[in-house]
Amino acid sequence: MNDPTFYEDKARELFKQGYNCSQAVIGTFAEELGLSFETAIKLSSSFGGGMGRLREVCGAVSGMFMAAGLAFGYSDISDHNAKAEHYKLIQSLAGEFSKENGSIICRELLGLTIKGADAHVPEKRTDEYYKKRPCAELVAQAAGIFARELQRRESVQND
Repeated sequence: MNDPTFYEDKARELFKQGYNCSQAVIGTFAEELGLSFETAIKLSSSFGGGMGRLREVCGAVSGMFMAAGLAFGYSDISDHNAKAEHYKLIQSLAGEFSKENGSIICRELLGLTIKGADAHVPEKRTDEYYKKRPCAELVAQAAGIFARELQRRESVQND
């Protein structure tokens, strides 16, 4: 597995290419986790801007959760222990992101005070946009958190 900074840089670059925050994170890991890049981008397209610019859960966090589902999710609906363990992982990832950023809620991360949907038309990606938005760093942090989880589990398996 690559160093977490590799994934942080890749997520940041995808975001700067124009992918939304969720796409940047899941796109970073998609092929490594057995999902085509195109499918990952389509699947995560609804989660940018805190879920379609509703400014709810940060898209970077949603992308991290999708990656966690691909890597460690459960499919046996009768296995309550697997479900509980997966939710424990999701809460742990959310806690790590929140510890670094103070929240997992898009509007709070962006310093927006009004709850509710933002305009449905995304802002143009200009130099000014990147100066005022922390999103490139947030996608990098989410990718790094997930990469460290992958690394941790790989290390445990090798022991």
